Amino acid sequence: MDSFLLTKNYRYIIILVAIFLFGLMVYMPAPEGLTDDGKKALAIFVLCVVFWVSQVIPLMITSLLAIILFPLMGVLPADKTYSLFGNQAVFFILGAFILASSVTRTGLGNRVALIVLKWFGRSPKILLLGVITLPAFFSFWMSEHAVAAMMFPVVVAISASLELKPTKSNYGKALFLGMAWGCVIGGIATFLGGARAPLAVGILQDATGESIDFIKWTLAALPTVIVMLAVTYLLLIILFPAEIKDVKRARILLINRTACIGKMKRDEWSIGILMLLTIFSWICFGKRFGLANITLAAVVIAFVFKLLRWKEVEEDVNWGLIFMYGGAICLGSALGKTGATHWLVDITISGSIQSPFTLIMIISLVAIIMTEAISNSAVVALLTPIAIGLAIDFSINPAITTLAVAVPSGLGFILPIGAPAVAIAYSSGFIKTGDAFKGGIILNIAAWILFNFFAYFYWPILGLGW
Repeated sequence: MDSFLLTKNYRYIIILVAIFLFGLMVYMPAPEGLTDDGKKALAIFVLCVVFWVSQVIPLMITSLLAIILFPLMGVLPADKTYSLFGNQAVFFILGAFILASSVTRTGLGNRVALIVLKWFGRSPKILLLGVITLPAFFSFWMSEHAVAAMMFPVVVAISASLELKPTKSNYGKALFLGMAWGCVIGGIATFLGGARAPLAVGILQDATGESIDFIKWTLAALPTVIVMLAVTYLLLIILFPAEIKDVKRARILLINRTACIGKMKRDEWSIGILMLLTIFSWICFGKRFGLANITLAAVVIAFVFKLLRWKEVEEDVNWGLIFMYGGAICLGSALGKTGATHWLVDITISGSIQSPFTLIMIISLVAIIMTEAISNSAVVALLTPIAIGLAIDFSINPAITTLAVAVPSGLGFILPIGAPAVAIAYSSGFIKTGDAFKGGIILNIAAWILFNFFAYFYWPILGLGW
């Protein structure tokens, strides 16, 4: 009975604890080295951390709360606070979501998925390779969540055609985990796989005036992506050996589906060309014109030529995430401008760090661990200001520590809360928590080792040296 009451009142207990901690920090004397504004900024930060981790209120509402509290507490002027919400990273994210909607709505994404998977339908192992690598590639160019949602019905149909039994079929588990993990890994390769990257770059730009362009980000992350895809493929083959010998029925299904959708329509061709031109512009002109400007220009063109309908966009775009990122950027800016970030760094891990590379190893490890427990965007919002403060203290390029937060924070393989693609895979009925856990732990460790290996040996070639 006591346990039931505790569970029932969990939300209210967490809210009361958060308010108590907030009030305690606001009214207690400021510690040595911390300004009064810095103390208030940290109080708001702690309040947001508790709400983000516990999720007693939605993530985006927590971010709105931060935006409200900064001017109310006198930490930042109201005009400055709300102007941060207009950071170009927020508009880049919005534009990317709208473009992803167009790819899905026109059927272009499904068409490409079916055609490519048809090429892979030669054997169980080759089909599994396709189910891993195709979502990964799509996640280079659109939200990994959208890719997972797009690929899910295709994998369900494949499983049904092969008469795979939920929770019992090893091959079924491998297919759904491969789809989810492919989305997760591909999502770190560019700015488009998730909003982590533009959020982190937005915080970096606001704090230091520096940025990371599209091509440099991709070059820095791509080796980790390629090797992690290979590790994932081998791991799934070892952990979940296929109980079937051929996939002829699945191949026939994919051939029939491809035939049924007919020839490419005008809208599909148009969106495909627009996406290719947009990607080309990001790579070649992103630094000159800004990623957000190019993305919004592509959105305007899509509407001018009636390739998008606003009612469909309203349904597809997660508007709450836009609030989430605006608030997170505001929070990071306030921590940096009030000196709270530097103070926090001084009293936590700065004394234990002996070299810049040790710093990268610690930051990336914390990011990978945290992203299994809370939203990866929340991890970026929480850690990036601290990582930038550490970089300044150690006189190293803050772009490096920003990457050390944003890239590993996208590599959540176990729990649905850390990676919505994994949540979609769980909904198939084929996967239990233990299935994702035993492979996810190995992938977490492999991701951390590989990320730091390439950071140490490869990044200096790109100009990201210590």
